[in-house]
Amino acid sequence: MTRISVTVDGTAYEDDVEPRLLLVHYLRDRLGITGTPIGCDTSNCGACTVDLDGESVKSCSVLAVQADGCAVTTIQGLATNGVRDPLQRTFHEQHALQCGYCTPGMIMAARDLLKENPDPSPEEVRTALEGNLCRCTGYQNIVRAVLAAAGAAGTASGQETPAEEEAAV
Repeated sequence: MTRISVTVDGTAYEDDVEPRLLLVHYLRDRLGITGTPIGCDTSNCGACTVDLDGESVKSCSVLAVQADGCAVTTIQGLATNGVRDPLQRTFHEQHALQCGYCTPGMIMAARDLLKENPDPSPEEVRTALEGNLCRCTGYQNIVRAVLAAAGAAGTASGQETPAEEEAAV
């Protein structure tokens, strides 16, 4: 066993883990953070994408011990005081999901893109999301949602008010 200290969605954890334990399994099985799905366990689909110290990574290809001393943000850590992140909101508004299985990874990868390029073209969005697979949609609404979130980021807060959040549900 190896002792790790990791901050996940703003909460600090210290745990003893098997050195071979994947980060996705640590998040889901040990911490109960199940918003990050297990899609393929081979890093092909991108559904398990999380933010690790500011970079998006596929958590099925990172060992939990590699996250020692790091900050991890999952899809569940994006909302602030019950208010969805702009990407979460625009994915909902633009109907950028069907079954929703790929959505956490798509949103996390899109966050990484928008951090580096706050005003991407549709082609830049498609290129940035190449490592994330969706078996249900034609990707058009996903691209539209990312572009809408980029536009929302240029507004005062980019987040909806709790009343808008309630109305959207």
